[in-house]
Amino acid sequence: MSQHYYSQQPEARHDRRTIHTVLRGRKFQFTSDAGVFSKGDIDYGSRALIETMEIPEGAAVLDVGCGYGPIGLSAAHLAPKGHVTMLDINSRAVELARENAQQNGIRNVTVMESDVLGALKEQTFDVILTNPPIRAGKAVVHQIFEEAYQHLNEGGSLWIVIQKKQGAPSAVAKLESLFPVVEEKGKDKGYRIIKAQK
Repeated sequence: MSQHYYSQQPEARHDRRTIHTVLRGRKFQFTSDAGVFSKGDIDYGSRALIETMEIPEGAAVLDVGCGYGPIGLSAAHLAPKGHVTMLDINSRAVELARENAQQNGIRNVTVMESDVLGALKEQTFDVILTNPPIRAGKAVVHQIFEEAYQHLNEGGSLWIVIQKKQGAPSAVAKLESLFPVVEEKGKDKGYRIIKAQK
């Protein structure tokens, strides 16, 4: 199998670039690189999730598969009295997310290298966010949902973005087997934003 962004140590030659964008009314500057997800610009699904997600200002938030950081850093901006933990299996993505937090002046974040939610131990969260790594396969995506449920506080919510053609119906069925409440919060160009509440 050829390497892709769901690799712990990407071998792609560095190709760093800067992305200037506005998310939830705030200007951001992100540094991206080869070997990480959506290196050229923030992908449409992530943008749709960022613009739809509801983050209480004091929330404990988890971003699973954070890449170079747009979802988690947007959440940190929306939760100035809270804290965001950002996880990725990809060591290059983790380094970039840390760098991007620093260059955007965002301090209420912790970025960790982790396979799925393995690095978390007993931590629990009010909100978990993920643009799941579809290319890693359905088993990994469903594992993220299962582990997210275990790490959510009562009443907490998991927000995901997924395209219909990438398996949204089976993802929703899996979420419905775990969570008492699953609802579609947005739909944009084939992307569906799903909120599952514990």
